[in-house]
Amino acid sequence: MRVHNFSAGPAMLPTDVLTRAQSELLDWGSSGMSVMEVSHRSKAFVACASQTEASLREVMGISDEYACLFLQGGALGMFAATPLNLSAAGDTIAFLNTGDWSKKAIAEAKKYADVAVVADTAASNFTTLPAPGSYEVPAGAAYLHYTPNETIRGLEFDHVPAADAPVVADMSSSILSRPVDVDAHGVIYAGAQKNMGPSGLVVVVVRRDLLGRPRTETPTVWDWTVQAEADSMINTPPTFGLYLLGLTLDWVKASGGLEGMAARNREKAELLYGFIDASPFYSNPVTPAYRSWMNVPFLLADPELDKQFVSEAEEAGLTNLAGHRSVGGMRASLYNAMPLDGVQALVDFMKGFERTHG
Repeated sequence: MRVHNFSAGPAMLPTDVLTRAQSELLDWGSSGMSVMEVSHRSKAFVACASQTEASLREVMGISDEYACLFLQGGALGMFAATPLNLSAAGDTIAFLNTGDWSKKAIAEAKKYADVAVVADTAASNFTTLPAPGSYEVPAGAAYLHYTPNETIRGLEFDHVPAADAPVVADMSSSILSRPVDVDAHGVIYAGAQKNMGPSGLVVVVVRRDLLGRPRTETPTVWDWTVQAEADSMINTPPTFGLYLLGLTLDWVKASGGLEGMAARNREKAELLYGFIDASPFYSNPVTPAYRSWMNVPFLLADPELDKQFVSEAEEAGLTNLAGHRSVGGMRASLYNAMPLDGVQALVDFMKGFERTHG
């Protein structure tokens, strides 16, 4: 029996995507082989990768001024690859520190350049975000980095930060969830394992005028210029991830594109937040204007009930609701593939749990 999987990642995939992949698993494209068995240099797979890129450009509105790279190493790898590709030793990189993943990106960047944290919401325990115009990016900064959606704390920017420097976004947990202004960014990168496919693939969308400047010590596999020139195939790419990303993008297009995803995700988030706000038993600590559509943390009135809540939820087919180990409580991740009836099932369970234990 399929459960409602609220994992923060790797996350659930659309049932239609899994069913299609299942039907093609042993014989992909009448090749007599699985897509996992064909050469990444074969005409068939090169065409598959090209179609995936074309679909990504169509869905996100990515112009030819940007290169689309399909790499490995996840967001953590890009925490290092970004300063290696966009800065020189002694440069200043500006950061907005808005949560745990911002902190990790900052720590990695400090190995390669001077870091200026121009806004920091740690004093609020990362329950709010910096307002536009409330910070200043140093003149000459190599770039400004921000995390549009903080997976652990459940915050999401409602705007793209403005800067004279290129803006870099780690969109791992929000990409494809709503329309995005690609042209407002110099670089967008995202691990695939939340809204795009399985783990092992990271997508990088980089403006072409930012290529051609890697440091000499940049590993070739993370040299965006080399990868762009080789269509992301200087080594064997994560072929199954590329294939599943293509199927997921087909599903997004069939579901109304990013506008359809936005409507779907807004409805799910409003349902869950609305119930939490109306309940004296549950609470969400995030400033309402910055609440994430993708990751909804919530607290029970009595933390001693946390383990029982998780256990009973699993028995009801609602899995992976425990909050991140660093913050505790609960967290429901409502990525694109989570259907509305999954969120309704969670709300119904929460109502019953409150009646029994409230």
